Amino acid sequence: VQLMESGGGLVQPGGSLNLSCVASGFTFSRDGMSWVRQVPGKGPEWVSGIFGDGGAHYGDSVKGRFTISRNNALNTLDLPVRSLKTGDTAMCCCAKDLNGSGDWSRGTQVTDSS
Repeated sequence: VQLMESGGGLVQPGGSLNLSCVASGFTFSRDGMSWVRQVPGKGPEWVSGIFGDGGAHYGDSVKGRFTISRNNALNTLDLPVRSLKTGDTAMCCCAKDLNGSGDWSRGTQVTDSS
C-alpha cells in the first residue's frame, strides 16, 4: 500500500486549499478511504470518509466546509478545504479505510497563518 498526499500549506483564516492523495498497491475502487488529522499532543481526529461508490461522511468540525471526493479511475482522493479556521491547523493524512484505522500517508501540514 502506498499513499502520497499533497496540497498542504499556510493559509489565512477563511482561506482555502486543496488536499490530494494518490493511492497504489491495492484495488482502490473497492476500499473506503478517509482523511484524518493530528495535532502534536492530541489524538488523531477523523475528518471525513468516503465509500468506494462515493457516499461520504464528515466529522462535525468540518461539515459544510470540506468536501471529500474520489476518482476511482485515477486512484485519487481529494479534500477541498474551505473557510479555514484556527482549529484546522494540523498534519493531514489520507488513510486506506473508511474510519482512519488503516494505513496512513505521511501527512501534509495545513496551517492557519493568523
